[in-house]
Amino acid sequence: MSGTARPLSPSLDIARRVAELRWRVADWRGQGLRVGLVPTMGALHDGHLSLVRGALGECDRVVASLFVNPTQFGANEDIARYPRDEAADGAKLAAAGAHLLYAPELGDMYAADHATTVAVAGLTDGLCGPFRPGHFAGVATVVTKLLNQATPDRAYFGEKDFQQLQVIRRLARDLDMPVEIVGMPTLREADGLAMSSRNRYLGEAERRVAAGLPRTMAAVLARLAARPLDVAGALDWGSGELARAGFARIDYLTLADPETLQPLDRADRPARLFAAAWVGATRLIDNVALMGGAPGAH
Repeated sequence: MSGTARPLSPSLDIARRVAELRWRVADWRGQGLRVGLVPTMGALHDGHLSLVRGALGECDRVVASLFVNPTQFGANEDIARYPRDEAADGAKLAAAGAHLLYAPELGDMYAADHATTVAVAGLTDGLCGPFRPGHFAGVATVVTKLLNQATPDRAYFGEKDFQQLQVIRRLARDLDMPVEIVGMPTLREADGLAMSSRNRYLGEAERRVAAGLPRTMAAVLARLAARPLDVAGALDWGSGELARAGFARIDYLTLADPETLQPLDRADRPARLFAAAWVGATRLIDNVALMGGAPGAH
């Protein structure tokens, strides 16, 4: 089969079909090159591009995928207003040095009669799981498909979506996939807010409220470092601070084990502080690490 990937820019080709992607990857493999994959849903920001840069530092060729996956959105979630601008995203990827954009159509990713779903138990029971039914099954399914389609040596995901990262690590391990799942540190705006495609939904006043999330989490970590046996008190205080800052709803503020994601009632070992809270109609998530009782953001 000949290559049919079409140029999106002078330095970035685009593939729409699985066969096009596989032909390009097979060609690279024939040259002995290592391949990295950066899965995205578009609306790219510097956090996404840091994944591309990380992949370029470890791989010879980098594929970035762009697919707004409908199966990970709930009935009342924001897929209809999720921002889409393939040309702008392609320009950013080209500037960052990616070699190929894989942008499949919905019908190519999911056949009309598709009947298979990948679900990861345990890790999805807490945190965002109860608030977004079916979300992680949608993520696990589409990532499994992307890993099978691109067959990368390494795939790169941001630690901002830490629960998602752990779910993907587990599915790759449990399904014996020959790929290394690489987590990359969260990038933040000047005010500390974790970079996210959903930040663009925030108005000016909402953005000021949103900046209170990382500030409050840092303060909670400081309290936990000072009083590691009073996790409940620190979390109650933090939830109150978020409410006072103007967050409309707090889904959770939880200290959890970074591997199992199970809640902890003592902060005397490595742990991670997780939060999900609403500013108006926008749900923000974040997490920061507590390493050995000393706070540190990742």
